[in-house]
Amino acid sequence: MKEISLATLISVFTEMMGFWFWVLIAFSVIGLIAILFVLVKERGLKATRFVSSELVGLLSGFVAIWIALTVTQSSLADIGGPIDWVLMVVIYVLGAIGGTIGAYVVQGLFSSTSKGDSPAA
Repeated sequence: MKEISLATLISVFTEMMGFWFWVLIAFSVIGLIAILFVLVKERGLKATRFVSSELVGLLSGFVAIWIALTVTQSSLADIGGPIDWVLMVVIYVLGAIGGTIGAYVVQGLFSSTSKGDSPAA
């Protein structure tokens, strides 16, 4: 494999995760559309809602690692080299970011805007 293309990456990820790869892609696209909708509707970030969403994001990083280990049928005993640890950190960070965005969207869609909640600077 001398060159990496988008088709190659899709093939590798589909082979690794199977059906769940497409679920992840769909979930990501829906999340992007939802966060853009909430940001446009509210004309910016709400600081208090964002901070509480970050707290949810900390926990969702661990959930992302658990899901990755479950979907790939791996265990923590399979983590050996430095690249495996780097990958676990990347999965945690992406899970935390996704969880923060998800929590913010859910709060933005299902809560009313209060007068004291100003946009983040």
